[in-house]
Amino acid sequence: MFRIGIGNDTHRLVAGRPLMLGGVPVDSERGGQGHSDADALLHAITDAVLGALCEGDLGVHFPDTDPQWKDARSIELLGRVAWLAHERGLHVVNVDATVTLERPKLRSYILSMREKIAAALTVDLACVSVKAKTNEGLDALGQGLAVSAQAVVLLES
Repeated sequence: MFRIGIGNDTHRLVAGRPLMLGGVPVDSERGGQGHSDADALLHAITDAVLGALCEGDLGVHFPDTDPQWKDARSIELLGRVAWLAHERGLHVVNVDATVTLERPKLRSYILSMREKIAAALTVDLACVSVKAKTNEGLDALGQGLAVSAQAVVLLES
């Protein structure tokens, strides 16, 4: 049995916050605003896994109204959701994700992101694809005011 999930997430970029993407700190003057570490890439992947499981989204499992999730590390949230999939007899076949961020450029961080994601999902590195795009100066993403990510995940029993 195969199950497919899709996820997306967007965070406003603000001064005074670290930029975390794929569980990796990215050198930037601004980071994602959010209740947790605001890792848009991991949030999109986590939502994709939850979608494949028909289990709602991050807000259902890790609500921002619950103080225990304040400043939570998104890599740990992804690990919890991967464990949930394993408990249901499913494992990740592959992940394909895209981050949209005008700056900084992410090419030098991609391998580290893939390694962190693969470890959290307990899959081989070859099962995780992460791509980086800009928004060509268009809208809030293109103006450098936000970061966004989309992900597709395939699970198999």
